[in-house]
Amino acid sequence: MLEHNDAFQFKALPPLGLYIHVPWCVKKCPYCDFNSHTHADDISENDYIDALLRDLETELPQIWGRTISSIFIGGGTPSLFSAKAYERLLSELRARLTLNAHVEITLEANPGTAEAQRFADYRALGINRLSIGVQSFNDDYLSALGRIHSSTEAIKAIEYAQQAGFERINIDLMYGLPEQSIPQALADLETAISIAPQHISHYQLTIEPNTLFHHQPPTNLPDNDKSWDMQLACQDKLAAKGFAQYEVSAYARPGEQCQHNLNYWTFGDYLGIGAGAHAKITTAQPAAITRSWKHKQPADYMARAATQSQTGGTTLLSANDAILEFMMNALRLKDGFELDLFCQHTGLPDEHIQIALMRAEAKGWLTNNRRKITPTPTGRQYLNDLVEIFMGQ
Repeated sequence: MLEHNDAFQFKALPPLGLYIHVPWCVKKCPYCDFNSHTHADDISENDYIDALLRDLETELPQIWGRTISSIFIGGGTPSLFSAKAYERLLSELRARLTLNAHVEITLEANPGTAEAQRFADYRALGINRLSIGVQSFNDDYLSALGRIHSSTEAIKAIEYAQQAGFERINIDLMYGLPEQSIPQALADLETAISIAPQHISHYQLTIEPNTLFHHQPPTNLPDNDKSWDMQLACQDKLAAKGFAQYEVSAYARPGEQCQHNLNYWTFGDYLGIGAGAHAKITTAQPAAITRSWKHKQPADYMARAATQSQTGGTTLLSANDAILEFMMNALRLKDGFELDLFCQHTGLPDEHIQIALMRAEAKGWLTNNRRKITPTPTGRQYLNDLVEIFMGQ
């Protein structure tokens, strides 16, 4: 393995996004493994915004002179916070950061916290993309998933967003739910499409460690073969309705891909502020790729912001780490990636992956025209096996 400081040579730095984590929810969902905590009445929006700004001030020296291409406010349920809180936050961000003239600003929202006026106020602040966590339009499935909203409330939330002037709306939708049939999954998807969003994140329910479902698994989940058939049927429906797949679980109308997530999937950089937020930052001098993360517990995070113990942990990536992480993300993209992009974003020559590429191509898992790498349908189906080929490069 190459020594870290000798491995990377960056001619230019990758694009830079900003991730902001708001860790509170009305109720923790049994499938959720994100850093989220039940909202308490004594939580102060202003105190948390104060902590975010202290956090940002400490991180600024890492990114002097760089432009923010996208902002993603995730959670938790960020729509629990008022427009007044985000007005202050965005104003302070604009004072401290250089934002792209057409910066994408996404805010995650849940139907159970949707209000018409609040959505209108969010839009007036410059938030230009909403990601609404619907998960299903079937009340039985919503109950099984522990969601606090009904199908009627989900539809109203999307209508509120459209009436507020949001022209970029994503709907999160799950399949592979307990006792769900293929016709039922298609019916859920048909309802989503009929509301006319620009983007649909369509993903299978998975049982993650450290969740309630892991300790008390739901019964009668579709088996792997049925889930795969369900996915294929839903993909056909999405394609027929003008939603092109561009990542494993992401479908968009033309020009409506999520720029923030595309930056993740192409191994771009992102600064992370907020409880449990992660960051990946590349530096040219010294040449390094650094990952860091903040303390997960909100009270702990707020108390430590702008102190010497603000960061929960930091790690420097090796060349092998960078190769594996790049492949874990970029091979999720249906159209794959340019070899030049691999070199630019990892700081490594492509000779480091040529043997692995040949092995994967021999298995029929990707195509390689010596300029662009594209996973095949079989490669996408066996993505974990495909990525494993690049371990230890």
